[in-house]
Amino acid sequence: MFAASRTLVTRTITRQLIPTFTAVHSIKTRHLHSDGIAERVERVLAAKTKSGKSYDDLASELGVTNAYAAQLLLGQAKLTPNTAPALKKSLPEIDDIDIQAMQDDFPMRSFNDEILKEPNVYRTYEAVTHYGEAIKRIINEQCGDGIMSAIDFYLDVGTTTGKHGEKRVVITFNGKFLPFIEQVADDNGAKSPRS
Repeated sequence: MFAASRTLVTRTITRQLIPTFTAVHSIKTRHLHSDGIAERVERVLAAKTKSGKSYDDLASELGVTNAYAAQLLLGQAKLTPNTAPALKKSLPEIDDIDIQAMQDDFPMRSFNDEILKEPNVYRTYEAVTHYGEAIKRIINEQCGDGIMSAIDFYLDVGTTTGKHGEKRVVITFNGKFLPFIEQVADDNGAKSPRS
């Protein structure tokens, strides 16, 4: 199972449009190339597997949500200097160059369309799009004219037990509400091209 998920991660990362940078520091820049990012993700995921820890374990040890812990390992979130020592302590198999790369690199927060063929991803996408209009109407009714931020945002994944004893998945989106503004000309700090 690990090999299959590793292949999907590698394929997804290497197909992203990741710019190739010129190496500034010869030996310590393997993380600046798209192949290096995919390789780093494989190494980091291998360290997680070897540790036997779950994403919930990592989340507790790092002080982040379980989804954010997964995003860090997948290269989809930036490791902060405050969290780096905790990650190194939690997954000591991750080498120092990779820990530094996870802090230095800016994540490519995109996805390969191929991932939508993965059943878990597709069903989540389907649920959000199916309920999308209802979600929008309830947000507008409760908060006003605006959107939920996906930047000032927390995502947590867990389970609960249904009334018939079945395991059920619980996904919590917790995003800041961002109201649309009236574009009053006097509030615009940029000079109008019409002036």
